[in-house]
Amino acid sequence: MEALLVSTGVVALAEIGDKTQLLAFVLAARFKKPIPIVLGILVATLLNHAMAGALGAWITTAVSAELLRWVLGISFIAMAIWTMIPDKLDEKDTRITSRLGVFGATLVTFFLAEMGDKTQIATVAMAAHYAAPVLVVIGTTLGMLIADVPAVFVGDRLSARIPMRLVHGIAAGIFLILGVITLLSGTFRWPL
Repeated sequence: MEALLVSTGVVALAEIGDKTQLLAFVLAARFKKPIPIVLGILVATLLNHAMAGALGAWITTAVSAELLRWVLGISFIAMAIWTMIPDKLDEKDTRITSRLGVFGATLVTFFLAEMGDKTQIATVAMAAHYAAPVLVVIGTTLGMLIADVPAVFVGDRLSARIPMRLVHGIAAGIFLILGVITLLSGTFRWPL
């Protein structure tokens, strides 16, 4: 249960102001059809994070526990630093093919925008850390939806009122705590 709650919370916080949330704003403004956009975000995130969770689970079988502890600890600390760097939406992230329709365009652009993004990397790390990839994928997907669905329905009005630096600081703090605890613990699992 802890894997689910932590992964949900960390990704929801880390996603605020992230390029995929900015993409949700753009898609909502362009298409004005929230349901297919939300469904596209859901499917894209599930596919992307399922691959990341599977990779995290595989890493636990391919790497020694001691090496994994160091890699995960350093990865969480790097995620803390990365979370503090504001994202910008690239022009290529907003190019959408009209042939795909709203759902298809959202699915493709979200899936591609999430490749190598901090929430995907965090999913890999948390799946390895908790050794519970299914709960982590459910949690990270919920976290993405918690941050992105309001963006689809409320748009830019909401983003202007959110203290981005504070939210990113909280997410970075959680990643930093996870990293330090992982490095200080004798195992790669959450010590509580």
